Amino acid sequence: MNSGLVAMATFALVGAVTPGPVNVLAIGHGARRPWSVPVLFVFGASVSYTLVVWAMGSGAGLLLRQPLLVQLSQWAGAAYLLYLAWRIARAPVGAADVPVNTGQTGGWTVFVQGFLTQALNPKAWLVALSGVALFALPRPDVQRTLWLFCAVSFVACMLGVGVWAVLGMSLNHWLNTPVRQRRLHQALAALLCLTVAGMLA
Repeated sequence: MNSGLVAMATFALVGAVTPGPVNVLAIGHGARRPWSVPVLFVFGASVSYTLVVWAMGSGAGLLLRQPLLVQLSQWAGAAYLLYLAWRIARAPVGAADVPVNTGQTGGWTVFVQGFLTQALNPKAWLVALSGVALFALPRPDVQRTLWLFCAVSFVACMLGVGVWAVLGMSLNHWLNTPVRQRRLHQALAALLCLTVAGMLA
């Protein structure tokens, strides 16, 4: 079981750390916010991905194999990501060091954004389905293995997306002018648009 657990953890971490829309947004939150805000974003994305893994293992994968549902989910995800790209491109500059409200409203908003971005991310659903098919379904104790894979996926997502948030935090010293902040916004928005183009290709 130890070798299986290592393989499971490696798969989950690689899936979480590779570039994607959630990681692009994690850079943005890390670059412009106090540390508590990217943590909330990463936590929201990780909770969402864990639920995606559980749903795929519990039978939702059968529904997503229907071509119409797959297409609808892709277009919904694409629309949401393009909306976020537009918001990032138009984000205000010149206030990178101003503390952001992380109370009930601010924290909840960031958590929900991380949750929704992951939930509408086709990459997350495909990686989860692949992982369930590789590690849970072939085993006789499917339910127990699924719960283990969910736990491993949560930790891997916290680490994988967290790396990108830390990368964003490391840009704070560079973002000391409005021009650089605007360039970062534009670059992140462009990356999200490229992600959408790749999803729909």
